[in-house]
Amino acid sequence: MESFKIGKKIVPIPLIQGGMGVGISLGGLAGTVAAEGGVGVISTAQIGYQEPDFDRHPAQANLRAIQKEMGKARKISPNGVVGFNIMVALRDYARHVKMALQAGADIIISGAGLPTELPGLAKDSSAAIAPIVSTDKSARIILKYWDKKYKRTADLVIVEGPLAGGHLGFKKSELEKYTPDVYEEEVRKIIATVRAYEQNYQRKIPVILAGGVYSSGDVLRAGGLGADGVQVATRFVTTYECDADIRYKEAYIRAKKEDIAIVESPVGMPGRAILNPFMKRVMLGEKVPHTPCHGCLAHCNPEEIPYCITDGLINAARGNIEDALLFCGAYAYKANRMETVKEVIHSLF
Repeated sequence: MESFKIGKKIVPIPLIQGGMGVGISLGGLAGTVAAEGGVGVISTAQIGYQEPDFDRHPAQANLRAIQKEMGKARKISPNGVVGFNIMVALRDYARHVKMALQAGADIIISGAGLPTELPGLAKDSSAAIAPIVSTDKSARIILKYWDKKYKRTADLVIVEGPLAGGHLGFKKSELEKYTPDVYEEEVRKIIATVRAYEQNYQRKIPVILAGGVYSSGDVLRAGGLGADGVQVATRFVTTYECDADIRYKEAYIRAKKEDIAIVESPVGMPGRAILNPFMKRVMLGEKVPHTPCHGCLAHCNPEEIPYCITDGLINAARGNIEDALLFCGAYAYKANRMETVKEVIHSLF
């Protein structure tokens, strides 16, 4: 793997730090990763949860926090590559994209749905745009749509596999089907699809492999499959610079392999999380009372959900571990100590 370009900036280390919401990857972590030569990524999912008016005006609080967190990242890394992960499933998706661009994002990364409208939202900006895909089918759909509607292609493509943390781009049946060997074939197909668009547009489109990248061996395997870089999230949670509460980080360090499970989120998607008292109650069918709706997701009925995902993730970020949704990657149990961002990047590369 070699360095690659995002816009006019060179990324010396072929590494993207994965976006983790709510409040796990903010300006502190993203700025530090960018300063070390990777791509730092801020998640906009309920990014304004620390703002004093979040309970009353969540939409405005989130937009304000996008500017603030970019300011924090730029203070740490004035010239590094800093971007935003903005989920398509968010109710305020378009407004988040526009505010992130206004804040000076170098790249917008979008998953949790197909970002069909992203090129239109970013058309007056120099920022790079990158879809997150999990299958060759989704890669073909989004690249074909962007090509036909906008005469534009992706600047970078992130391939997120079944070992990733948080919400997964697979049905439960697909998670069982995609063993490591089977998914490697899927990755090769996606890379071939992207290479065809490289030919059409006569420029490089880096393919970044995500999900289960924890060690230098994982990085080498990604390179062997033909990926141009890796996206790493879980490994950065147990860094001193991660924006989450120390108790969230300690939950990773304490977790054993059997504590990590596939759970169903309130929006009906499978996700990967650490089993804790809260999640065990939910899995037994308990309906957890929640705060008034904060309007995070486009498709969510507060009266029908078993628990509020915003409440669960804010509890995690604040360190209220017993009542939290503790999203994590498949290898979170491998964490056994705190590290610096510099140490993590050195061990990976």
